[in-house]
Parts: sequence; C-alpha cells; structure tokens
Amino acid sequence: MIAIDLGSNTIRFIEYDGVHWGKSFEKIVKTAESLNVTNQIGPHALKRIIDAIREAKSKLEFSGQDTVGYTTAAMRLASNSKEVLETIATETGIHFTIIDGEKEASLTLRAVQERLMDLGISPESFLLADIGGGSTELIRYAKGTVHSVSLNTGIVTLSESADSSSGLKEKIELFAEKVREILNGSTSLQLVLTAGTPTTIAAYLLGMDYESYDPEKINGYRLLLEECTRVYDELLTMDEASRARYVGVGRENLIIAGILMVTAIYTALDAKEAIIIDDGLREGIALEYFDTKCPQI
Repeated sequence: MIAIDLGSNTIRFIEYDGVHWGKSFEKIVKTAESLNVTNQIGPHALKRIIDAIREAKSKLEFSGQDTVGYTTAAMRLASNSKEVLETIATETGIHFTIIDGEKEASLTLRAVQERLMDLGISPESFLLADIGGGSTELIRYAKGTVHSVSLNTGIVTLSESADSSSGLKEKIELFAEKVREILNGSTSLQLVLTAGTPTTIAAYLLGMDYESYDPEKINGYRLLLEECTRVYDELLTMDEASRARYVGVGRENLIIAGILMVTAIYTALDAKEAIIIDDGLREGIALEYFDTKCPQI
C-alpha cells in the first residue's frame, strides 16, 4: 500500500507491505500558505499539491496498490477544503480524509513508538512533540497512559502571522506559554521530536543537506538544546539560496520560526536533549492500515 500525509507544508508518501518499508517521496507544497489571511487553500497551493502527487506517481508504484491519504491542520481550518479535496480527487484519483488533531496525534505516536522499539529505546514516559506547518501536536505518554493536545500553531501559520522579527519573538513567547500551561509543571519527561524542523536540524549537524537526507541516520539522534541554538545562528547568517540547500526550497524562512518553536519546547520542559525520530503520521497511516487489515489475535 501507499500511505500519504498531506500536511500544512509538506506532502509525504511511503510504500509499505506490512513488513518492509519501500520507497518514499516528499515535496514541499505549502498547503497553508496565506491561510491565516484568506481562510482558504489558495489556487497556487492546490496546483503544487496536484503536481506533487503526479510527480510521486512517476517515482512510486501506485498501480494495483491500495492508497490511503490523510490530511491535517490546513484542511481542518480552510473554509474551502471540501472543494479543494474534490479537485485533487478529480485530477489525481487520490482521495484524502481530513483527520482531527486527536487522530493525528494517535497515529504519529504509533509510528514513533514503533521506531523507538526498533532502536531499543523504551522510555516509560516521554513528551512527543510534532511541529507541523499548521499545528503542533503535544503527546504525553506515561506508562501506557496517553494525553494529547493539538495547538493551532505551526511553522507556516506562525511565521506568516508575524510581521517582523520582534513580532515573531512575541508569537514564540505566546507559543511557549501555551506549552508550559499544557505541561503544568511536568519537567521529568524524556523529550522526543518528530517532523521537518527537528529532523532538518539533525541532518544539518550530521553533514547532510536536503538532497542527501537519510532518515536511517536521523532516527535516534540525540539533539542537544545548545545544538539547536548553534544551527539557528548559522542558518540565520546564510543567504536564502544557501539555506535552501540544507532545508529545502520553500522552507528557507520557515525553518527559522521552526527552530524557535523547537527551542521553546525544550525550555518549557526544562530539557537539555531530545531524541529525534523521522517517522510520523505517514508511517502511522501505513501501520494503521495493516492493523485494520490484519488485526492481532
């Protein structure tokens, strides 16, 4: 089967046969571009999504395979999401289902836990933070108990709503305050991070750029808070073309907001390091598909 995660900034595809992960593909499509102003998915974003699906079909084997596509915050918030998804289905044959923050968090947690087990890492309690383009999912796992909260703040929506560097810092402070309220004094949890910003930071530190990105080297990386600050400073001094080499075209400025959001979570949790996991909603969709198709007895 092929699992597809249409996020607020990136669309991600992966092949899975229930045992082995196959080829994957992802593309920055900026689904949530200008959403905070128009409350709609714009025509340019729609075209980028359709083009990305067509490109994926040229790289992955869609023929004869089931395809499951979920979409998240941007489509949840947009007033024209129904029309947009109908157009995507007509143009590409791919049907997407909008899922709520709770399901998004559940599937992301499922994928992350699977990867942690593969890595031989099994913390009794941890905070999983998934910073997306249009929302941030905070999932607290403690000895089998799960509590998740979805914040309508992501790297796209936050950066686009800030009209200056001082405005961005004010938005980050508000975000950090929300995270602290959610944590309610909890500071003993292992921090686990997934999604594009933390994986990009880890890749940069490992000497990879956007084209040479290798998820196997990312999974399990222990990212120190001081390393986040270092990468932020180094990326900030680059011109946009140089920055794009490491973070991908279309994320040159978004990554700055993303790193500030990451460091805000470290600070709120009083954490010094985090475990980085590449797996996320895309892999969770695939795992759910086979959980449903081949339930455990």
